[in-house]
Amino acid sequence: MRIRWGIYVVAIACVALLATCARQQQRAKALTVKGSDTMVILGQRWSERFMAEHPGVAVQVTGGGSGTGIAALINGTTDICQASRPMKDAEKAQVQSRYGAPPVEIPVARDGLSIYVNEANPVREVTIEQLGRMYAGQLTNWKEIGGPDTPITLYGRENSSGTYEYFKEHVLKGQDFAASVQTLPGTAAVVNAVARDAKGIGYGGAAYAKGVRELAVKADAASPAMLPTEENVRTQQYPISRALYFYTRKAPDGLAKDFVDYALSDSGQSIARQVGYYSIR
Repeated sequence: MRIRWGIYVVAIACVALLATCARQQQRAKALTVKGSDTMVILGQRWSERFMAEHPGVAVQVTGGGSGTGIAALINGTTDICQASRPMKDAEKAQVQSRYGAPPVEIPVARDGLSIYVNEANPVREVTIEQLGRMYAGQLTNWKEIGGPDTPITLYGRENSSGTYEYFKEHVLKGQDFAASVQTLPGTAAVVNAVARDAKGIGYGGAAYAKGVRELAVKADAASPAMLPTEENVRTQQYPISRALYFYTRKAPDGLAKDFVDYALSDSGQSIARQVGYYSIR
């Protein structure tokens, strides 16, 4: 009887051990990527190709904004954060405090922050200073920059967006956005709004500029007007060029490292170009 009971106990222990190993193996084959709405399409394309080349691996990519992704990185609910802006010192300090090491920043693509207008709008170029005055509510009519005598409708991103943060820092120079800016959840929503509004203007990633026209941007009144082409972004002649980032809590290893390596590979960088962004190289 004791021998049978001993065999039964050992069998239960083996089953429990196998179940634990199976759960650990399943976790090892799953990866979560969360953050920037600007990057969500790019992350999804990378994940699709990566999963096709790694049968049995599941990569879940979701948006919500760079701020949401960074918060998830800090609280441990995502393996990789996608961000269209650099992490702030305070955010890095939270990772350092919680995990004993600073986060790892990995530039994975380049983007020209595009300025969208309706295709019917005759304006072709704008300076950074004019853009800042528009979004601060100080320049309110298109005739002030050579357009029709009609009010400007401003579209922008919510404050959890890395693109919002980047625009505020580099275009508004830290000023607050005007109360009249209509904040929308995602770059696609901004593009759709501008495409329907002949008086509208918006901003976002170059990959989303479909059904609208991009304004050429001048660093100042004396500078040439530049469109966010690959050459202009790569050489940073386009004045609001930026890097797009992956962040991890530590040096990536295992499946996370494989995914990062893929994004930076020739194939991954080719996908970045296909989506509408540019190689980080």
